Amino acid sequence: MATASSVPSGPPQRVVVTGGAGYVGSVLVPHLLSEGYRVHVVDNLRFGGESMLANFIHPNFSFTLGDVTDSATMKAALAGADAVVHLAALVGYPVCKKLPDEARRTNIVGTRNVIEHAPPDAKLINFSTGSNYGEVLGVCDEETPLNPLSLYGETKTEAERMAMERPNTVALRFATAFGLSPRLRLDLMINDFTYQALVNRYLLVYERHFRRTFIHVHDMARVVPHLLRTWDAAKGKTLNVGHESMNLTKEDITGILATKLDFHLYFADVGKDEDKRDYEVNYARIRGLGFETAVDIHRGLDELIGGLRLVRIRNPYSNV
Repeated sequence: MATASSVPSGPPQRVVVTGGAGYVGSVLVPHLLSEGYRVHVVDNLRFGGESMLANFIHPNFSFTLGDVTDSATMKAALAGADAVVHLAALVGYPVCKKLPDEARRTNIVGTRNVIEHAPPDAKLINFSTGSNYGEVLGVCDEETPLNPLSLYGETKTEAERMAMERPNTVALRFATAFGLSPRLRLDLMINDFTYQALVNRYLLVYERHFRRTFIHVHDMARVVPHLLRTWDAAKGKTLNVGHESMNLTKEDITGILATKLDFHLYFADVGKDEDKRDYEVNYARIRGLGFETAVDIHRGLDELIGGLRLVRIRNPYSNV
């Protein structure tokens, strides 16, 4: 339930969320609705629409089945928007490697359509990624030169560059996401580690010294209304979103998991992680705007352990 101070003043603002049925959007949309915004989602439902079903009862929710790469669809959906949250993308190293043409089309052409058709006075929040940094020596901040190592990072870097040429825009470089969502992803590192440890009771880890930075999906959702409320201070900025306490190595993560679950852990000396990101991030700038993450690694892992016990992945060709 929104409090009086959290609801935008005047008529409800219309917020268009591209990719709103995805992993982050499925958490963000009900969060925005609870804070008093009118929310319109545009999604091609590549991964299904079940995560949106509970929103249709809300009078401030609406939906367009469509793709950000279709210019006419975006022109109609973005008309009258007060704010746009651009989530739609092919996300992550594996899927972009598998579908390179679609990755370029969705992540770059789709972003161009959003920029072209968003009303000039609309606030634009472009979801970007820490993958733009690549492999960094030491701690990186928003001024660190970008060095994407994958097609995913390259396309998101180009999309961010285009977005930030538009006035009235904020770019958010998120830490690696984790946590439960109505559109669950088990390919994310912490989610995958937790599932393997919980279900298979065995975890094989390559390059255990590699350091990443993490953020819970609920904190990714929380930052959007925070920025909409503090827009004058945020607009025009590129912001790392996360917290220094979540700069953790793979070994750190598995060590914490081992205090919560009984499983066999094997660190491989031979082999490599194809996703070569290895970096630590400074989050002073987003803190300067008054935003702090709320979910730490222990609370997030406890949530995953509890929730993933309910997940059953069945092989139709097995009798076991």
